[in-house]
Amino acid sequence: MAAGLDFVDLPSLSAAVHSCRRCPLGHSRTKAVPGVGPAGARIMIVGEAPGQNEDQQGEPFVGAAGKLLDQLLSGIGLSRADVFITNILKCRPPSNRDPQPLEVEACSPYLEQQQRLIKPEVVLLLGRHALARLLPGYESISRLHGKVIVKDGVTYIPVYHPAAALYNSFLMGPLGQDFNAVKAYLDRVDERRRVLVAAATPVLKPEEQLT
Repeated sequence: MAAGLDFVDLPSLSAAVHSCRRCPLGHSRTKAVPGVGPAGARIMIVGEAPGQNEDQQGEPFVGAAGKLLDQLLSGIGLSRADVFITNILKCRPPSNRDPQPLEVEACSPYLEQQQRLIKPEVVLLLGRHALARLLPGYESISRLHGKVIVKDGVTYIPVYHPAAALYNSFLMGPLGQDFNAVKAYLDRVDERRRVLVAAATPVLKPEEQLT
């Protein structure tokens, strides 16, 4: 982690992102896009980079891909209020080109700190760039999408990027299945918790029960 990038909370991290000049994107952007969502979110969603709409509004996933993301979340009983949404880059690359290695490296401490502060139960990786950044050396998104992967104690689920599904309609079905896999994982976690709570609850003998 780069020296000096150690934050006590998300607001201080966001303030640092807004003033960041760690790479040239900090000079070309309109607005930085640190991320949005509650500090205690169960799910952290990591995309690629802000696009034109995000660059203008300073919030992630506010364009067509964001509308699709909202629909996908709604389909599994969630909304933006339940998740933290960010990107591997906090500033828009010119012409929406792919992130460059030096840009990813410059932004990495912010993403690492967001993970540390939020402590999500699962990190949702949207697309190949988020997958490559957080699970380097793993297989492609086409092979790993919808699978639960645990690395260094963190649970990840790679999924297709909503923008990719808007571009290629054949991915729309698999993308919906990916989000169903997220719901199935969370349901399993909840069920394990219920079992543990039930096992830890003492059973009163008949004579100990109140009448």
